[in-house]
Amino acid sequence: MSKPTDQVSPDDSLGAHLTRLRTATGLSLRQVEEATKKEVSNAYLSQLENNKIVKPSPNILHALSVVYETSYEDLMKRAGYVSSDTAHAKAATFAVGNLTPEEEKALLDYLAFIRSQKRK
Repeated sequence: MSKPTDQVSPDDSLGAHLTRLRTATGLSLRQVEEATKKEVSNAYLSQLENNKIVKPSPNILHALSVVYETSYEDLMKRAGYVSSDTAHAKAATFAVGNLTPEEEKALLDYLAFIRSQKRK
């Protein structure tokens, strides 16, 4: 079995993950800007989600973790501040331990779908 690397596919990038989290919460870019008290502008968040910015400051990641109710440690790991070897916590997006990235993505996608059905 090959050793996992710190490189991520575009779908597992910080930007893709932030997009999934925002979609799952049902928030627009502007709503996230307001929720962070303008600490994260909608333009900056758009650049993050499109991987034009790949290593935002920890305070930006903290603000987003609060709004998205997700693990700050996971966002720090995805941004490259914490290595895979030293990370002690998996994403706290769900209360289920040991989710694979694929399972986490599937759950976030499903949550976004369920929330979109409620808005109709």
